[in-house]
Amino acid sequence: MIGIDWGTSSLRAYHLDAAGAVIARLETDQGILKVPQGGFREVLRALIDPWLLGGETLVLLCGMVGSRQGWQEAPYLPCPAGPEEIAQALTPLEFDGARCLLVPGLSTADRAGAPDVMRGEETKLIGLLAELGDAAAVACLPGTHSKWARLVGGRIAGFATHMTGEVRATLLAHSILGRLAEPGEETPGTDLAFLRGVRRAREPGGLLHHLFGTRALGLMGRLAPADTDAYLSGLLIGHEVASALADGPLPGPVHLVGSERLCRLYALAFGEAGLAHRPHDADLVAKGLARVARSLG
Repeated sequence: MIGIDWGTSSLRAYHLDAAGAVIARLETDQGILKVPQGGFREVLRALIDPWLLGGETLVLLCGMVGSRQGWQEAPYLPCPAGPEEIAQALTPLEFDGARCLLVPGLSTADRAGAPDVMRGEETKLIGLLAELGDAAAVACLPGTHSKWARLVGGRIAGFATHMTGEVRATLLAHSILGRLAEPGEETPGTDLAFLRGVRRAREPGGLLHHLFGTRALGLMGRLAPADTDAYLSGLLIGHEVASALADGPLPGPVHLVGSERLCRLYALAFGEAGLAHRPHDADLVAKGLARVARSLG
């Protein structure tokens, strides 16, 4: 089979064998925002045509390709949901020469009833479930919109989204904090600034007060411009972690899935908070797509 992870800024394709192992992997920068209207079918065929000519007849797609801005909108499936429910909710696409199906996104609600959604991350979580089985677990998927998900009985029970990455980027690009920050490489010194931000997040005052404090520290010469970005990241991630822990003790280590750079930072924050964690392959999405395919019967 062929698995596709098609996001806003990138397109990843996986050629998988019958057992779900990756035979080959392709990646381009042709995220959905770069595809002209009506052009999704042609972009996909150009990328995977050699695999189709080799006899593959099943293509599963996940990610923002199934959003309102993508190829076709796939309705959200409410939690709790596992691979069987997701397989039953796939959306067919018109595509000559192969059965082409969209994985739905998931929806949930918090304790106050406010809705939350994900698209693409659910497939990574299904891949994680293939490793963890029915054990209760908590997963963290860092990113522009970080996801914290609860896994129970082999299904995704619910999740919460934190706009940590997007808020950081917006503050650096469009607020007074960005004028204080100087770009630089990550060093042991910036790691110390990051952890300083994580610790600050555990102190009274709240996020908005702490954010302004980033400026005040700089003005008073107590935070170097080269450390401002790292401190801000630590502050935001620290508040994210604190929010995730607000519902009480976790059932075990946090299962961490994401890019190497982000997972390193989150691991630092977890260590500062006394949280155990377990890293996983960033390409869990391929395992998740294979698991959904097996549920098709």
